[in-house]
Amino acid sequence: MDMRPLKHFLALAETLHFGRASEACHVSPSTLSRSIRQLEESLGGVRLFERDNRHVVLTRQGHTFQTWARDTLEQWEQLRQSLMSEARTLTGEISIYCSVTASYSFLYDLLSAFRSRYPGIELKLHTGDPAQSMPRVLAGSEDMAITSRPRQLPEALAFKSLTRSPLVFIAPRNGAPWIPPAPESPSTAQWQAVPMVLSEAGLSREVSDTWFKALGVTPRIYAQVAGHEAIVSMVGLGFGVGVVPKIVLDTSPLSERVRILPVKPELPHYDVGLCVLNRRRKSPLIAALWDEVEERG
Repeated sequence: MDMRPLKHFLALAETLHFGRASEACHVSPSTLSRSIRQLEESLGGVRLFERDNRHVVLTRQGHTFQTWARDTLEQWEQLRQSLMSEARTLTGEISIYCSVTASYSFLYDLLSAFRSRYPGIELKLHTGDPAQSMPRVLAGSEDMAITSRPRQLPEALAFKSLTRSPLVFIAPRNGAPWIPPAPESPSTAQWQAVPMVLSEAGLSREVSDTWFKALGVTPRIYAQVAGHEAIVSMVGLGFGVGVVPKIVLDTSPLSERVRILPVKPELPHYDVGLCVLNRRRKSPLIAALWDEVEERG
């Protein structure tokens, strides 16, 4: 069965850009356009996208078809893998989303034995802002993600812990007049004028906001950054004080340019693990990798 038209449609529905979608599908824009047009014709002329020379937007019918197409591909993949597993072979593709830090902190240990056991499974890695990890898995854009466990895990997701890391305040090593002189003392006054470099979203931002709120301080935000690695860079350059997981600092090439502030009260630990949609765990492909992961307390 040729599922390529559905894959073409889903790629365009996600990117809303013919160039990026055709690149992701390894086809030319004209081939992608022809595939979408044939889908629309097979549906009786229903328009799945409103498009002009500059914009692509899903129609109401397109949103309905997107849900059906995603479910259909998942069911087809589950059936295909189930039949292949009976023949003791698994082939296909698993997409994994994670931050840059996670890619070189966890992937080798996580995937090296798996690759030897299942050489027919291709692994597609996407890196980016860790705050987007769970939303991408929930939306079906990724099969799995390495991410932090939120305070409230969505019911649709399963999570396996890989490691725990404390969240820490970091400051420029060379010093600055606005660095709190006694961070181990929960003093409100010393934090009022501190320029903060914080994540624009995600667990570390939620924890930071809660910490300042408990202290009775409205933080002076110098910059909001997507990705913890960039926070280390900006703090090292002297732009402010940041909050990052210690695992990011330990693996950063710029770690010698910053220092940890021993703040009180301390921030909670950061639980990093692998997440997947519960319903996707029925896929033999996903189950093979999920079962390979040993959860750590």
